[in-house]
Amino acid sequence: MKSVLIVEDQEEIRELIRVTLEFENFSIDEAANGEEGLRKAQRTKPNLVLMDVMMPGAIDGLTACSRIRSDPGLSGTKVVMLTSRTDPRDRAEGLRMGASAYLLKPFSPLELITVCQKVLR
Repeated sequence: MKSVLIVEDQEEIRELIRVTLEFENFSIDEAANGEEGLRKAQRTKPNLVLMDVMMPGAIDGLTACSRIRSDPGLSGTKVVMLTSRTDPRDRAEGLRMGASAYLLKPFSPLELITVCQKVLR
């Protein structure tokens, strides 16, 4: 079973993602901000992190992604950035920070599942 860590500050979006992924037989953990997400990723070493870009606190999603990518203990962890930022420069920055994919909000459950499956192959 693949493990997924959802890092999203909006509880309703975390719930939507969790419910969607539960149909796909993923082991799911959640965090409400970048700091908590980074700690949980280091502790649990998930296969995939679904990371919101804009979150409150000292560490936003881009910084958390960069730190995950630079942690040798998380070398097998993939990161998908979730954001409403549509500017191509934002997408390029996410990919530069090490994201495997960039999913724009709002996304459909099918889109989410497709991206997760593609990244985890």
